[in-house]
Amino acid sequence: MAADGGFLTTHVLDTARGVPAAGLRIELFRIDGATRAEIGRFETNADGRTDSPVLPAETFVTGEYELVFHAGDYIAQSGGALPEGVFLDLVPIRFTVSDTAAHYHVPLLLSPYSYATYRGS
Repeated sequence: MAADGGFLTTHVLDTARGVPAAGLRIELFRIDGATRAEIGRFETNADGRTDSPVLPAETFVTGEYELVFHAGDYIAQSGGALPEGVFLDLVPIRFTVSDTAAHYHVPLLLSPYSYATYRGS
């Protein structure tokens, strides 16, 4: 299915510190059966967002995707590592795009020991 104007965004909040997670690396993959192909690399800005959609309208198609958040690097660099080290390292979130006219927003709420996500708006 061709793109109809929808797009994909993300946002990362550091819930332990109560701030946007600036400087967190993110990778985007398209999943096709057993094939996992990288289609983008990003870093969050001072607001915890990417500067542009991670999947813009012109390349937004139905299918299965995976965002991989480099939480461990961010936690260590932000001083959030605990005495025993970093618990969370890579946080993969796999999801399906079924409506190419919709805005898909996949936020990540992150702390050194946990994370949560949801389909945002």
